[in-house]
Amino acid sequence: MSKSPTYVDPKELEQAFSLFNQASAQLTDAYQELQQQVEYLTGELAVANGELRRQLLEKEALSQRLGHLLAAMPAGVVVLDQRGVVMEANPMASGLLGESLTDRPWSEVVAHALVQTVVPHEWDIAEVDGARVRRRVSISSSPLDAAGGQVLLIHDMTEAYAMQHELQRHQRLSSMGEMAAGLAHQLRTPLATALLYTAHLNRPGLPESERVRFADRVLARLRHLEHLIQDMLMFVKGESGGHDMVQVSSLLAELQQVMEPQMAGHGLVFSVEDDSRGAAVLGSRKALTGALLNLLENAMQACSEGGRVALRGAIGEGNFLVLTVSDSGKGIDAATQERLFEPFYTTRTDGTGLGLAIVRGVAEAHRGEVRVRSMPGCGSEFSLWLPKAQ
Repeated sequence: MSKSPTYVDPKELEQAFSLFNQASAQLTDAYQELQQQVEYLTGELAVANGELRRQLLEKEALSQRLGHLLAAMPAGVVVLDQRGVVMEANPMASGLLGESLTDRPWSEVVAHALVQTVVPHEWDIAEVDGARVRRRVSISSSPLDAAGGQVLLIHDMTEAYAMQHELQRHQRLSSMGEMAAGLAHQLRTPLATALLYTAHLNRPGLPESERVRFADRVLARLRHLEHLIQDMLMFVKGESGGHDMVQVSSLLAELQQVMEPQMAGHGLVFSVEDDSRGAAVLGSRKALTGALLNLLENAMQACSEGGRVALRGAIGEGNFLVLTVSDSGKGIDAATQERLFEPFYTTRTDGTGLGLAIVRGVAEAHRGEVRVRSMPGCGSEFSLWLPKAQ
């Protein structure tokens, strides 16, 4: 049996075609709008690419300028990564340190090429290519990024230090010139005394005991002259900081061994107290020993028989070590304290007036200072405040 054909309503067919035409028109409109959007975005992308190319060219030009600037800078620049390895160094940095720095750990460079000084963030550079003058540099650091990198800036301080030392030398020479007359008198008096005793040695028939007595007095005056001349030379030359690692405990023990017999000979009680806790000072052991001996001799001369002199090493405020010499002597009035450290100022007839000036010079050479506390009738206390070695 055959099926009869399905009847299609012409109105429904017309309505379906109408819907299809509307959907087709909407799709055509959407496609055209999408095409316009693509064209707009393509234009925007072209503009953005042009801007990026312009910025890239500017950054390349800036990078070249920075490279030229780093190469021409009078200071050294070193860039470290988060591991402390040198990523980049300008020619000045390589020239100052005398070696290739890139891809080397900075700690290795420091150990090989730099010598610590008493001044924080300042270093001496080890001799490069047999250079006669040791160069001094200051090194400051700043963070490079959040990952832990750093930028080090190295300044050459050699000429500045040389000019400073030369100025200090001229100032000392100027002081010497101003006090030449008084100094000549100080030299002339012991010299005249020595000549007088020497003349007595030529007297015929002089008993041997008198000859020995006169010879001892001549020797004493000549030693006094030698002490005067040594003080003058030390003052004119000045004291350098040095690079000895001076353990305070051993320094106190050495001074105790030297001064105990002299203190006992003057009938004084001498005590040494070590509260330094194993700390050390970076500087000149010879200069520090001389300065403290000077203070101890002054304290000894300020005390009468039965008096007390104390030497103490302790940790002070901040990053300082304090070396103190105190006595139970007659003390010092305020007017005298204001002039204590002036070159050639002295209250003793046999003094040179250079001892405390030298002590102050030693303290300043070690980037420290000397302080005094005293009242008439209550003794005196002199303290050297020196930076503790790191």
